[in-house]
Amino acid sequence: MLHPPTDRACLLRRFIPVLVLAALTGACSSGPAPATYDLSAPVSRIRGASGVQVLVNEPAALQQLSTQQILVKDASGSVSFIGGGQWADNLPRLIQTRLINTFENASQIRGVSRPSSGAVADVQLVSELRRFEIATPENEAVVEISVKIVADQNGRIVSGRIFRAGVPASAVDAPNAARALDEALSVVMLDIVRWVSGSRLPRREDPGMAMSEPQAPA
Repeated sequence: MLHPPTDRACLLRRFIPVLVLAALTGACSSGPAPATYDLSAPVSRIRGASGVQVLVNEPAALQQLSTQQILVKDASGSVSFIGGGQWADNLPRLIQTRLINTFENASQIRGVSRPSSGAVADVQLVSELRRFEIATPENEAVVEISVKIVADQNGRIVSGRIFRAGVPASAVDAPNAARALDEALSVVMLDIVRWVSGSRLPRREDPGMAMSEPQAPA
């Protein structure tokens, strides 16, 4: 059955958005998929703090670092991203996982997990991802993370430090940038594990944990 011209025009107008969307989708998917790069968890032998339960929080980060993209920052502070490569997961979440793995690989602290595990902990590590970039024109992979040790029972900050490492990148492309940033992060994570393992960490059963603030004399 033939439709009148007005009916055919209405049908065409109805399907135009679908055709445009299909064309755009085809254009977006025509290029090669970016290579995916993981981060490693180094293995070492670091003594201290055995038997302590630690929760490792996902690092806080600015929006430009809360992605899978590999970031480049020049001397003026201008930010761009390297094409052809991406991280295997959202960067703060990936760093959280690899830091937990590093504790498991390198330290005597075996009770290490993330807060969502529901584990009861002695301390939590609260951190901020400050830098994770290729800095130009030096072509240096820079990783900087601020970390605080927080008593889980009362929320007090036990200690805090800023950890930083820089590793030369042989080229500003995805494979070399990912390799250099992975090496810099490995240095930082081992330093964090060494610092936590060598600190005097409060325990939940420690009587000092339950002490209240000193009261003013009457």
